[in-house]
Amino acid sequence: MTAQHSSPVLYMAMELSNSKWRLRFGNGAAVHDKTVEAGDQKGLVGAIARARTRLKVAKEAPVRSCYEAGRDGFWLHRFLQKHGVENLVVDPASIEVNRRQRRAKTDRLDAKKLLLMLLRYHLYGEKTVWKICRVPEAANEDERRPGRELDRLTRERTGHLNRIRSLLVTQGVSGVKPGQVDLETVKEWDGKPLPPALAAELAREQQRLRLVGEQIRQIEAGKKQRLAEPQTASDHKAGKLLQLRGVGPVSSWMLAKELFGWRQFQNRREVGAVAGLTATPYDSGDSKRNQGISKSGSPWVRSVCVELAWSWLRFQPHSELSKWFAQRFGGGGKRLRRIGIVALARKLLVALWKYVEQDQLPAGAVLSDDIVPKTC
Repeated sequence: MTAQHSSPVLYMAMELSNSKWRLRFGNGAAVHDKTVEAGDQKGLVGAIARARTRLKVAKEAPVRSCYEAGRDGFWLHRFLQKHGVENLVVDPASIEVNRRQRRAKTDRLDAKKLLLMLLRYHLYGEKTVWKICRVPEAANEDERRPGRELDRLTRERTGHLNRIRSLLVTQGVSGVKPGQVDLETVKEWDGKPLPPALAAELAREQQRLRLVGEQIRQIEAGKKQRLAEPQTASDHKAGKLLQLRGVGPVSSWMLAKELFGWRQFQNRREVGAVAGLTATPYDSGDSKRNQGISKSGSPWVRSVCVELAWSWLRFQPHSELSKWFAQRFGGGGKRLRRIGIVALARKLLVALWKYVEQDQLPAGAVLSDDIVPKTC
């Protein structure tokens, strides 16, 4: 194996943590280690300059770096690009590990491993050594926030409702809607008023529940306005998806913002893979079995696609996709139908991609002038 680049290049691998950033520099022959405070932008730029001097790399030589995707997000990637650094954001799950023995793990060892893989990627042309995350533009990343916040708030609201219901059950109170509890009239199992500490806790839970409900209504109102008056390309794509019968505002918004609004796909395999809906075979010798879907990529997109597939069967019964599902899985039991709905979700996602990008209406599908109620 020979290197593809003979000109001097400074390589930098970054192992990020809450307090320290471990940096490991290399030029293909020698290495240099440095630690800076987490988030110290000036310290990072200075460390790169000192590494150039230490490793005798010219000032005009390119710098290529990498770090694992995580809690620091993509701001560091944009910062490095602004300072002329060619950076890669790596999928941590794609980094190879030694399975032969108990593995030692420290920031120093992780940085060393990252630098070796960075050299293999650039210096020796091993483009499949890991998976690279596609970094969205700052505006596209910001457009994803309302949908993700709404998902988090919805789960938080469910948690408050379950908590109120559980607290009431401990006192023998049932049949009361958790969101409409009148603490002055609710009595214990023996007709006595609720204990004061419990009543105070329920009052606080109700306050949090009302606050979450108000925030959910604000986000949904903003989404409704954006769908009615599109402002960006992803807004127009969400509105286009919404024209299909069976596709509601939640799924159209999620698919447009998380997927179709900023990602560019070359073929249907890439579309299915980004949602983690592709099969994972395990064939070795005479052993052949399927491990299920890969579940890689966006969990938001994957869950929405499965829910949307069920909705598609209900509101698009005469489409080719629905007929395919009925012929292939309709006569089976619950387990077979659950397997089939995942396959339908993958096919439907590809069909929606062609509809959004190439104006190819899914075969047999119909449009709706109005938003169909009770869709996912």
